[in-house]
Amino acid sequence: MQALKLYNSLSRKKELFEPLNPGYVGMYVCGPTVYNNVHLGNIRTFLTFDILYRYLLHTGYKVRYVRNITDVGHLVGDGDEGEDKIGKIAKLEKLEPMEVVQRYTNDFHDVLNQFNFLPPSIEPSATGHLIEQIEAVQDLIQKGLAYESNGSVYFDINKYNEAGNNYGKLSGRILEDLLNETRALDGQAEKRNPLDFALWKKAAPEHIMQWNSPWGKGFPGWHLECTCMSVKYLGNQFDIHGGGMDLKFPHHECEIAQGKGLTGEDPVRYWMHSNMLTVNGQKMSKSLGNSFLPRELITGDHPLLEQAYSPMTVRFFMLQSHYRSTLDFSNDALKAAQKGYRRMLNGMKIAKDLTYEPNAEVDLDEKKIADIQKAISGFYDALNDDLNTAVGLAQLFTLLKYVNMIYMNQLASAALGEETFEALKKNFILLTQEILGLAEEVPGDGESVLKGMLSLYKEYKAAQQYDKVDEIRAYFKNNRMVIKDMKHKIDWAWEE
Repeated sequence: MQALKLYNSLSRKKELFEPLNPGYVGMYVCGPTVYNNVHLGNIRTFLTFDILYRYLLHTGYKVRYVRNITDVGHLVGDGDEGEDKIGKIAKLEKLEPMEVVQRYTNDFHDVLNQFNFLPPSIEPSATGHLIEQIEAVQDLIQKGLAYESNGSVYFDINKYNEAGNNYGKLSGRILEDLLNETRALDGQAEKRNPLDFALWKKAAPEHIMQWNSPWGKGFPGWHLECTCMSVKYLGNQFDIHGGGMDLKFPHHECEIAQGKGLTGEDPVRYWMHSNMLTVNGQKMSKSLGNSFLPRELITGDHPLLEQAYSPMTVRFFMLQSHYRSTLDFSNDALKAAQKGYRRMLNGMKIAKDLTYEPNAEVDLDEKKIADIQKAISGFYDALNDDLNTAVGLAQLFTLLKYVNMIYMNQLASAALGEETFEALKKNFILLTQEILGLAEEVPGDGESVLKGMLSLYKEYKAAQQYDKVDEIRAYFKNNRMVIKDMKHKIDWAWEE
C-alpha cells in the first residue's frame, strides 16, 4: 500500500504527507459566514475535508480538526469596504446580529448532520476571539508590517515583500498585475498601497457590529480571524489548511502574509482547495436561477429538479468526482447516483447478515481471492492518491459484486476461505460507512416492520391470497423498495 499523498496548492503538485509531529495532524478548514443558509458549494468543500478527517482517523492519526464560524467582519463583496454581511441581514429583518448568527449556525449544523459529516474537534467563532485579533494587530504594527490610518489598521504588503516574502505565491498572482486590476474604491486614500488589506476597520456610526480597540470603535478584518483562531488552536505552523477554491485569493493569501508576519514561519504545510460546482455545464449562481439549497434537493422543490434526492444520494454523487475537478449537477447524474447508492446500500444490508459456511467439498477459488484482496488494497491506494474517492468507489463495487454472488448462492463462502470472506465483509462495510460516510437511510417504519411485512408476504403467498401479496408489493414499491422473491429466501432491497 502506498503512502498518503496530497495535492498542495502552494507547490502545485502532489506531495507525500508528513505531519509536523508524527502521529498527530492539525487541520484547519474555513467555515461558513453565517448570514444565509448553507449552500451546495459549502457541502462539497466540507465533504472533502470530512473524508480527509475520516481517513486520517482511520489510518491511526490523532487529528485536531478546527473549523470556524465567521460571525463578524466579512463584508458584502469580500473586500475592505461596505456593510457586514450579517449586519445587513440583521437590519433588514430587525434582529440582533447574534440572532442571525444563531439561526444560520443552527441551519449549518442541521444540514451537515443530514449529510453525515463528523463534527470538528473545535468550532471557534470570530467574535469569541476579538482579544487575540486586537493583540495580533498590535504585534504587526510593532513589527512594522501594519499601520494605523484614520482609525483603521492595514497590512503593509510592500513592507512584507521587502522583508523577502512573496505576497501572491499561493494564488500565483503577480503584484503588478493586481495593482493594474485594482479600481478606485472608497477608503483607498487611507492606504499606502491599494492592495493593503484591513486588519481592523473603523466602524461608521451606523455599523451595528463594533467593539472598542486601541484605534477606536471598529471590527476585525475577515482574513485576520482565521489566522488568530488557527494559531491559537494549532500553533504557529500546522499541517493542513482547507477551503473552497474561491478562498485562495485573497483570503488564504492574506492568511499566509499575516501568519508569516506574526511568527516568522509559513503557517501551513499543505494547502488544499476543492473545486466549484456547475449545473448542466453552467456555473451555479443565484442570478442564473440554477443554484440549489440542500433543502431543495432533499424535497425536490426546485424548478430544475425532476424529483427529490436523499442526502446520501447527493453525498454519493459528490464522491464520484475527484474533489479538485469541477462537479456538474444534472438530473441524469443524480438519478444515476441514486441507483449507485442504493446498490451500495443493498450491499451493506446484505453484508451485515452474511455468515461464513465452511464446506470441505468446496475448493478455494484463488482467482476470486486475489481479486478481492486487490480491490481492498486498491481502495486504500485510491484514497492515498490525493483522496481519489471516484476510484475508491469503483473498488467498492468490485467487493459488492462478491457480496451479491454469495447472497444469491452463486458463490460459496467456503470458496474464499474464512480469512478472505471475513476481510470482504468487514472491509466492504467499514470502507463504505466509516471512511466514505455513506450511512443507511432506512424508512421511518424501521427494519422490524419491514421484516414483519415480509413474513406476512410469505404467509399470504403460501395461502395463495394474491390480493394481499399485491398490496404488500405495492407498499414496498411506493417506498422505492422491491421484494426479492428468491428460491432460497425472501428479502427486500432498494429499487435500483
